[in-house]
Amino acid sequence: VQLQASGGGLVQAGGSLRLSCAASGRTFRTYSMGWFRQFAGKEREFVGASLRNSGTTYYAESAKGRFTISRDNAKSTMYLQMNSLKPEDTAVYYCAGSPSIIISTIHRTSSYGDWGQGTLVTVSS
Repeated sequence: VQLQASGGGLVQAGGSLRLSCAASGRTFRTYSMGWFRQFAGKEREFVGASLRNSGTTYYAESAKGRFTISRDNAKSTMYLQMNSLKPEDTAVYYCAGSPSIIISTIHRTSSYGDWGQGTLVTVSS
């Protein structure tokens, strides 16, 4: 599946943004989807994921309570609603997909075979 992330931009601390990840094809509902972010000079880190079919979500500790993942299978789109943003959330955000994934590995970049191009989120203080 081809993925395209969008919705990044500049926001003040405490503000909100909603990222979107649009997928091509009709198999979106059968894909487990993840959000990752990459700080400058760092490796990508897990933000959260939504399992295929059930839509069950998992979050990194840094995202719990502030970020919410949702998906619209009819639109083949996943969302990342980010609230109470902090300057330390500044990063390039990527979406990723996998047709099969082991729950214990949803936080690993290697578990996902399809990646979007990334969208930059900048949070000013």
